[in-house]
Amino acid sequence: MSLIRFTTRFATFLIAACAISTVAKAENGIQNAPVWPTKPIKLLVGFPGGSTPDMSARTLAEPLSKLLGQPVVVENRPGASGNIAADLVAKAADDHTFGVVINGNLTSAKMLNPKLAFDPSTDFSFISLLTTAPLILVTNADKPAGAEFFAAAKAAGNTWNYGSVGAGTVAHLGIEWLKARAPGLDAVHVPYAGNPQVVTAMIGGQVQMALIPPGVAMPQVRAGKLKAVGVTGGRSPLVPELPSLADAGITGYNLEVWTALVGPANLPKAVQDKLSAAVVRILREEETRQRLFNQGWRAVGTSPEGLRIRVKDEGAQLGAIIRSRGITVE
Repeated sequence: MSLIRFTTRFATFLIAACAISTVAKAENGIQNAPVWPTKPIKLLVGFPGGSTPDMSARTLAEPLSKLLGQPVVVENRPGASGNIAADLVAKAADDHTFGVVINGNLTSAKMLNPKLAFDPSTDFSFISLLTTAPLILVTNADKPAGAEFFAAAKAAGNTWNYGSVGAGTVAHLGIEWLKARAPGLDAVHVPYAGNPQVVTAMIGGQVQMALIPPGVAMPQVRAGKLKAVGVTGGRSPLVPELPSLADAGITGYNLEVWTALVGPANLPKAVQDKLSAAVVRILREEETRQRLFNQGWRAVGTSPEGLRIRVKDEGAQLGAIIRSRGITVE
């Protein structure tokens, strides 16, 4: 047997072993955990119903309720790019209130606004990374796609607007990063409460471009109401029919949006571990994975430490964008 073939098989074995170990730990974590929860669990979402974090939360709620034996209630508290709900989670006084948050709440919010009421690095207990997805650059149905889109956008200058789900979110920072990768692009930022509102504004012609997750963008693209320019990063199995932005000449541009589950910093470690194990178990189930895939998400599920590493790494990436573009939010 060749060394390459042996190495490949050994690597495959290690990956499979790690996956089995993760599921086994999740099972043991649930079976050996303390008596918790003792009342309904609340999941706060900082965006409106129908938004991508809302879809992740509601997909998780029912199986989590069955597994833990208590109702799981999703509450939408939109505003301030999700930071209102995140702050409520940070200040929660019990161990039954959690938040489904997005990248920006954990990675860039404090860098953008030092006066923010909470500090993501100290005010949360990390539970698990839930879902990830690329973003789709979309434009109005009557605009060109591909390289021709960027030529038209540069020619329009600041007469074009771009929408996002709020100042400081990945959708906002992603367009600012895109401006750096495509000199001459100068569209003006217009924040909205959530992606459904961004879509409405785009269909109405108030904005001309936006970065939107597949679950929200693709129904509009397939209906002919919006046009997809390309996918951030490489081509994605979530939207195999779409080109990447690299195909339109935008290279070195890798960006994802994701959701995560967090609780208040004073959460007992035993509760943190039990909830993390339950979430990992649910996100490994084929039914859950398929449901999220159909919504435009890739199910992940990590340990608390896995989420912490993701936050640290992406915080460095987004921090570089914030500094280079001189972005602040108050």
